[in-house]
Amino acid sequence: MPRFAHLIFDLDGTLVDTKADLAAATNHMLRALGLPLLSVAQVESFIGLGARVLIERALGQERAALVTDGFALFLDYYNAHLLDQTRPYPGVETLLAAARAQGMSLSVLTNKPEQPSRAILSGLGLMDYFRAVIGGDTLPKRKPDPGGVFTLQQAAGGALTETLLVGDSEIDMRTGRAAGIATCGVTWGFGHAGFEACPPTFLAETVPALQQLAVGWSLPP
Repeated sequence: MPRFAHLIFDLDGTLVDTKADLAAATNHMLRALGLPLLSVAQVESFIGLGARVLIERALGQERAALVTDGFALFLDYYNAHLLDQTRPYPGVETLLAAARAQGMSLSVLTNKPEQPSRAILSGLGLMDYFRAVIGGDTLPKRKPDPGGVFTLQQAAGGALTETLLVGDSEIDMRTGRAAGIATCGVTWGFGHAGFEACPPTFLAETVPALQQLAVGWSLPP
């Protein structure tokens, strides 16, 4: 039997690679405002605390007055193009299928707003794997506040000691620590440099390694 009964996943940088579409939406906003464009790598470094913070970082403190208009431009474009280039990381669906076959509960806890999070999961055929999805606007507070973990755990049942939070950033690790649950940091995402500041309980460098840790077995080919 796996050591965990409930897996809580971050979305961007953990389950799906969204950086190209986020960069395209950010640059659409900058272009509309007559501002210099950013590289995908620059936008990637701004991801983790939600879309509005991404826009604040992209515009910089000197353009704080443009954040509200910029955020609206970003959202209008992103909601229409969020599946242009976004894809699951290789092996993610195999991992989810193996966990579900073991009877494990699966949830998503992200700082991305709930509606686009659900749209991405549905569009990629992953939504049915998850019992619940909490976005950055679902509850009064978002990660690293532990309230999302507690809400998901209440829905899933079981004990916090049987829950693993999987994410790619320091924010995810701080969330798990605040909730008192085990964490697994993944290195294929956007923010693993932050693991030095808040080390995860476990570290996975590949999706198969995460599957072996969290589920403990593989589906046959």
